[in-house]
Amino acid sequence: MAALAFDIPDEITAVCDGISRFIRAEIIPRHDKHHDLLTDPHLLYARDGRYVPRVVELMREVRMAAARAGYYQMCVPEALGGGGLGLLAYFVAWEQIYRQCGMQYWLGAYTLSHWAFGPSVVLREVTDTARQTILADMMAGRTSMCFGLSEPGAGSDAAMIKTRAEPDGNGWRIHGRKIWTTNAPQADWVIVFAVTDPERARRKAGGISAFLVPTDAPGFQVESVIRLFGHAGGNEGQLVFDGVRVEPDQLVGTLHDGFRIGLLGVSLGRIYNTARAVGLGRWALEKALDYAKQREAFGHKIAEYQGVTFPLAESAMELHAAHLMGLNVATLLDRGERAIKELSMAKAYAVEAGFRALDRAMQTHGAMGFTNELHLTHAWHDLRVINVADGTNEILRRTIAQRLLAGDTDL
Repeated sequence: MAALAFDIPDEITAVCDGISRFIRAEIIPRHDKHHDLLTDPHLLYARDGRYVPRVVELMREVRMAAARAGYYQMCVPEALGGGGLGLLAYFVAWEQIYRQCGMQYWLGAYTLSHWAFGPSVVLREVTDTARQTILADMMAGRTSMCFGLSEPGAGSDAAMIKTRAEPDGNGWRIHGRKIWTTNAPQADWVIVFAVTDPERARRKAGGISAFLVPTDAPGFQVESVIRLFGHAGGNEGQLVFDGVRVEPDQLVGTLHDGFRIGLLGVSLGRIYNTARAVGLGRWALEKALDYAKQREAFGHKIAEYQGVTFPLAESAMELHAAHLMGLNVATLLDRGERAIKELSMAKAYAVEAGFRALDRAMQTHGAMGFTNELHLTHAWHDLRVINVADGTNEILRRTIAQRLLAGDTDL
């Protein structure tokens, strides 16, 4: 029985059916073949916290297979050689991937180009020379990138960045540090944001520019991998730029107007994380329902106890609402609406609802819910993180309130 009163366009439905087949053909067999490597943290990570080379190669294999199948670049603008599908397709596809893969088959996350790790609308802003250098390999999934915006003293207030790009002949030299840069430990390129006009930056009137930097550039270093929740390794890096030279053709977008690109990336991240939260929440809810129908206690299936099923019903209500909010805001954005309030509401609500769904699923499973084998705790960790990433829930509520007070009260 359908839960939606309107149809997802046939083109998007067909693509998602294809992604589902791709996951069964390319993702699940890789996880089965490399089960120990992909689940044992002592094998997954090197001593410095990076993924071991074979794991990085598996990520690359998935990206390249997905690119050959046409899924990896399906939402990249046609002007860059992509499929040109919009944000509704982006949302629906990511929700499908996370609902089908959960955290058990986590290589599935490399089926579709993530806006900060691969080709996306962000790359429309690079120069023609840069396109010729990076685009073919990026579109084919052979290389990846990362997005260097956050700094130790500039997180939610990203305009407070201190990294600077000082004029040097006809180019610049970049000095500074970045933190929380996802995919940095294995990225081939980084888009880094730096102050180019200190006075304008102080007035928050521009003065920040973006540059495309190869990660083998002299002066660039992934200083350390950030470990979260006691994990042996991670995918977040602390970056150092020590006089990294950049040329005019490495400028991304317009000089002094790079913060606009940063905000574009964050908006894409909010769509992505809304879909991620809904998908993982639904995956966890379905696992909990299956378990409740099998597990017996005190002579009955635990599905017969309201104390078990009512919290799951609550999560079903919340995830359904989050799903509808995500579909709605993606459609608004595809129509050219700014949808600032709606995107903030969707992301904040979805990540909170998804997190609660994971917690309730773990509670339903009892002690088994905490085991590595079920992967619920891995998803719980992911959803806890995205209650902060790409705009904390508090910042999003602040944005919603500002829009309401400014007269944007249509709900």
